[in-house]
Amino acid sequence: QVQLVESGGGSVQDGGSLRLSCAASGYTRDTYCMAWFRQSPGKAREGVATIESGGVTSYEDSVKGRFTMTQDHAKNTLYLQMNSLKPEDTAMYYCAAFRIYACPRAPRRLLLVKADNYWGQGTQVTVSS
Repeated sequence: QVQLVESGGGSVQDGGSLRLSCAASGYTRDTYCMAWFRQSPGKAREGVATIESGGVTSYEDSVKGRFTMTQDHAKNTLYLQMNSLKPEDTAMYYCAAFRIYACPRAPRRLLLVKADNYWGQGTQVTVSS
């Protein structure tokens, strides 16, 4: 059973930085697309970034140039470095694993994929102006 545990959320000022972590277990790296999603109250869940086992990443336009997704295979941990944070980045952030060999070009398209998927409990990010 795939288990994902996020950490690293918090409150920062506009322009600040945070690094989220996702400790993953119970999956075979080569057969999963790993992703970060976020959801604000009253809004639909939206894709943020994806990474394949070989390190290829994709980002939604709203975070390109500000967010960076990486992975540490030795620690089975994924990261989301978030810089230049804006109030509109405020959301619950979720780590997710989709059982597919390659990630779609746009992270949001993962929600359209029919594949086994697993989610963490989320970590809250709040950016104040």
